[in-house]
Amino acid sequence: MGIIIALLIFGLIVTVHEFGHFICAKLSGIKVLEFSVGMGFKICQKQIGETMYSLRLLPVGGYCSMEGEDESGDSPRSFRNAKLWKRMIVLVAGAVMNFILGFVMLTIMTCMFETIPTTQIKGFSGVVNDDGSKTYYSESYKTGLRHDDIIVKMDGTSIYSILDLNYIFASTKKDTHELVVKRDGKKVILSDVVFHDSASGSTIDFGLVTKDKTFLSVIDCSGDIFKSMSHIVGMSLRQLVTGKAKKEEISGPIGVVTAINESTQQAENTGDAVFNIFYMTALITINLGIFNLLPIPGLDGGRLVFCFIELIRRKPVKPEHEGYVNLAGMVLLFGIMIFATFNDIMRLIK
Repeated sequence: MGIIIALLIFGLIVTVHEFGHFICAKLSGIKVLEFSVGMGFKICQKQIGETMYSLRLLPVGGYCSMEGEDESGDSPRSFRNAKLWKRMIVLVAGAVMNFILGFVMLTIMTCMFETIPTTQIKGFSGVVNDDGSKTYYSESYKTGLRHDDIIVKMDGTSIYSILDLNYIFASTKKDTHELVVKRDGKKVILSDVVFHDSASGSTIDFGLVTKDKTFLSVIDCSGDIFKSMSHIVGMSLRQLVTGKAKKEEISGPIGVVTAINESTQQAENTGDAVFNIFYMTALITINLGIFNLLPIPGLDGGRLVFCFIELIRRKPVKPEHEGYVNLAGMVLLFGIMIFATFNDIMRLIK
């Protein structure tokens, strides 16, 4: 069931992405030859107007085929003959739809919270002595953190939501941390902060202020988590490009399907499983949106680069030259995909 859910998630994310290209192409007057949901063998198809709509066997993708995407032609409704600003909107629309889907998923997920978490400190673990004084078990209190502090940065990383805090605690091995907090309306820098509860041994030695669920608090929290996810995806891509990420950590579709499957199976109840599905869907679709906008040949971001070159040169790059560059980019991406798939298979074997 987890694998089926993972395939459906992939299908939904890619279909939404391609629908962004489709709807903007239609609104821009660009001729759409085919809009397909799924990949592989055609299950059914129907011609409506000038566009063929098809449903294919494998629910792992889809595509939007526009006239004149990769070659020049005389048709005034081809993609390459459309105005530059229209082409740029069509190219960006796929990623925008991914971001919209991610925000919707996060909003639904946030509605499942009992209360809305913030990044403001509520209190620290400890006991009240007979004389009324309090003995704190929280090392973070002893090393500078205080009640009502709002955590703004941690180890140079911006903190937008509780997701950022969880990510740093899960990924770092540091004993001390540098924090920037907002205290009484002013930013305060705290060095060598230690997080440890001497009573329980837990790293999380503080509480957080929560808000009641209202329309505005849900939207606000969803936006903060969206920023956190985008930030974490950006940091991961930066580590990949700079070589800081280990090659063994690179994962492809098989790894993502495995992660979704495990996340679904490990959920203690149905509510947790549903929560995990919304979380994973949001993370993957935001990841796809950001990745597609990277200036890599073969991706939407790479094609946008050619649009900016055309904007500067006042004339388009020759289709054959653009095609060669995009082909090279696709070969590179397929190479990365093969390597990531190999990593996924090796992890499954182990």
